[in-house]
Amino acid sequence: MNTDKLKLLAKDLRKAPPPSPHEKLGGFVIAARSLVKCRAFLLGIHGEYNFHPCGLSAFLWEFTGITPDQFKEFVSTGADDEEVGRWLLEHSKVKDALAIIRWNNELKCKRISELPDRYQEYYEEYVPQCCPHPARVRFFFDVYDDEEGRLA
Repeated sequence: MNTDKLKLLAKDLRKAPPPSPHEKLGGFVIAARSLVKCRAFLLGIHGEYNFHPCGLSAFLWEFTGITPDQFKEFVSTGADDEEVGRWLLEHSKVKDALAIIRWNNELKCKRISELPDRYQEYYEEYVPQCCPHPARVRFFFDVYDDEEGRLA
């Protein structure tokens, strides 16, 4: 692990949340957030955030075919954001740009009611307990943006 490089790139999640799941890396939503969480996890500055298991990142791993361990191993080299974005594209089982765009849009527009049952059951209690504006939460990504103060 290249700790020195990681320290320069990592965000301390004990002080501020990771980016919105809307933010892209390598063209994939969720990926920028997963990268920030992974770096913080590797350095032990992840606070309440998990790298793996993480329900949100599971969508990225399933779509790309990349495992959390593969991702973590590459991130631990100290690769910068651009390098990680390229690595994601190179190692993803999905190479078609339009398929990635469709997947991004599907997730950005996915309502909680369209998630698998286990997620719906989880969010049924989580949203009213953890989101400051539960009535504003309409879409899957809204859960994270409201909880972390980005949902206006």
